[in-house]
Amino acid sequence: MLTHLADHLDLWAQGLQNTVSLTVLGFVFGFILAIPLAAARLSKTALLSRLAYGYIYLVRGTPLLVQIFIIYYGLGQFHRELKALGLWWFFRDAYNCGLLAFTLNSAAYQAEILRGGILTIPRGTIEAGLALGLHRFQRFRLLVLPITVARMLPAFGNELVLLLKASALVSVITVRDVMGQARYLFGETFDLSVFYIAAANYLLVVLVIEAIWRRLEHRNTWLQHNG
Repeated sequence: MLTHLADHLDLWAQGLQNTVSLTVLGFVFGFILAIPLAAARLSKTALLSRLAYGYIYLVRGTPLLVQIFIIYYGLGQFHRELKALGLWWFFRDAYNCGLLAFTLNSAAYQAEILRGGILTIPRGTIEAGLALGLHRFQRFRLLVLPITVARMLPAFGNELVLLLKASALVSVITVRDVMGQARYLFGETFDLSVFYIAAANYLLVVLVIEAIWRRLEHRNTWLQHNG
C-alpha cells in the first residue's frame, strides 16, 4: 500500500487538495449564504419566512447526490441559455458544479444551526444593544451573530466534518478528489489498497479539523470566563 502511495503521490496530493478546497470553500460560502437565510427564516414577514423554510426543507429533504446531479447534468441541458448569459464557463466545470452543490446544501444546514443559536440569545443582550443606540443591523452584526457562532461552534464543526465525508460524492461527476483518484487508480490497477489510502486521507483531514476545532472551542471557553 505504501508503495502504491509513493508511486502516485502527485495524484493523491492533487486529490487531497481538491477535497479540502471543495469542503472548506463549500462550508465558508455556505455560511455566508446561511446568514441571510437564517434572518429570513426568523423574519416577521411571512413570505420571506416561508420562502426560506421551503428552501431549507427542500435541500435538507433531498440527497446531496441528487442535488449534484441536478446542477451538473440538469443545468448542462441548458448550455445554450447559459452561454447566452455568459455562465457556461462556470457550469461546464465539474469542480464548480460540485462546489455550488456543497454551498447550497451546507447553507441550508448552517442556516438552521444559526436559527437555533439566535433563538437562544437572551433578551437582555438585545436590550443592551438598544441601550447603546445600535440599530437592527448593528445589533445583529456586533452582538447576535458573534454570540451565536461562539455558542454553536460544536454544531458547525460537525457540519464541516459531514461535508468533508460527503465530498466523496463529487467523484461521480468526474471530479478528481480523493475518491475520484482512488476510483481512477482502481480502474488502472484493480488494487483494493487504493481505497484504504483514500480512507486514510479522509481520516487525516478529519483529525486536523477536530484539532483546529478543539483549539477554537478552548479559546472560546477561555474568552467567556476571562472576557
